[in-house]
This record gives sequence, structure tokens and C-alpha cells, in this order.
Amino acid sequence: QSAVLDAVAVEDGIAHFQKPPANTFYYIKNPEIVIFEGELQLPGQFGINLLERVLDLALAYNIKRIFTGAAFPLPISHKQHPEVYGAANRDQAKELFKKFRIKAMEGGHISGLNGLMLGFAEKRNIEAVCLLATMPQYAIGLPNPKASLAIIEALSGIFGFKMDLSELGQYIKEMDEKMALIEDKVKDVFAIEEERHEPYHSDKKIPGYVMERVEKLFQEARHDKSKAITLKKELDRWDLYKVYEDRFLDLFKNNQ
Repeated sequence: QSAVLDAVAVEDGIAHFQKPPANTFYYIKNPEIVIFEGELQLPGQFGINLLERVLDLALAYNIKRIFTGAAFPLPISHKQHPEVYGAANRDQAKELFKKFRIKAMEGGHISGLNGLMLGFAEKRNIEAVCLLATMPQYAIGLPNPKASLAIIEALSGIFGFKMDLSELGQYIKEMDEKMALIEDKVKDVFAIEEERHEPYHSDKKIPGYVMERVEKLFQEARHDKSKAITLKKELDRWDLYKVYEDRFLDLFKNNQ
């Protein structure tokens, strides 16, 4: 819990520690897979300690290959189907990419524990692969179920399993509607590439620095609810509250 103790939550004048993020392992027998889910990307040494614990378990269970998932932000429209790129710590993984039509990531960096796992797994002599699904650059920080679906589809091909994705499909439809609203306001700023170019109409253009400030305020408000006041003012100022309403309200649901 000490990894996230940078604030206390307050409700009706009473302060208390927020619930620590959960880290959970799941086991599937056929095909034999161990799944690790973490609720929060821990920073710095806390994250490295978590990686080491995950790798301890991988060695204990003789796991041969680790997969992580990440986002690949690009200046694209939400209408475009995500592509899946791959990066690995072993050359033989490139054959896996070819077999399942995964594009090898040519350059750049992968931030967070999803990327660091490749390096730390190599130190333990474990093969590791990171699959990255493309998503609109302007939507960094927003849930992107369409990108998640692309990674799940790639993994289902690799492992040969099937999943009921009906619930995810409904979530994709809901997010597409929200992304369309956001895209209408930021299209000029981010030079979005579309498969079919359509005329842009907006009565209020949103500068790029505003979108960056909104995202920063969301991140700050997750740990300091007093920042939510400033965030709400900024959203109202640019007529963005309706677009981000669900995400804004989720800031407070996390403390219930």
C-alpha cells in the first residue's frame, strides 16, 4: 500500500486511506495460461519490485513465454481498425509475428511495466513479448476497448482459445460514440488521418495545449480530488464536460 500513499480520501469531513490497488493472478487449465492483472501501474522502484515478484512466480511455474499488452498512440481516427505491433526480447519471436500477422515495431520505446517486463524477463532468461494495439493519439488516458479487442484477437490466435466478447462489443459501441464527439473538437489540432476524409465542422476549436492540460488534471484528480474543481472548470470552459462526463464521475466512484 505504501506505493500509492500520496494522499488520503475525505468523505463528509472524515479522512481515510484509499483502498490499495489489487494485483491478481488467474489460472486457466486448457490451454494452460497464467494471467496477471494489476489495477495500477506502480511507479519507480515499486513497479520494479512488482515485476520481480511476477517473474519469481513465472520461474516457479516454469513459464516459457510472457505476453504483455500496451497502447500504440498514432495520429489516426477512432474509425480505423486497430493494428497490432509486436516487440520482443528474443529474435525467434519474429517468426511468431509473421505467423499471426503482427507487425514488428521498428523503433521507439514502450513506457511503463508493460515495456520494462521485456528487459527484466530477459535477465531471468524468459522470453517476453509485448503486443501493442494502435489507438488515436488524442485519446491517451481514455479506455480503448477496440484496441483491447485487437490484442485479445491476436492472443486468441496464438493460444487457440475462444472468448465471449459480446460485452466488450457493447463497450466498444459506447466508446465509439464518445470518441466521435471528442474527435470533432480536436481533429484540426491533431491532424488526424482517416480512411475516408470528411469535412470538419466545429463551432469551437480546442487547442492542443488544452487537451494536454485536461489529461494532466484527470491524472492529478485521481490522487487529489480537490483538483476535480479545476478540472470541471476547464471542461466547462471548452464545452467538453458532456464528452468526459462519465470519466469525470468515475473519479468519485473509486472512493465509494
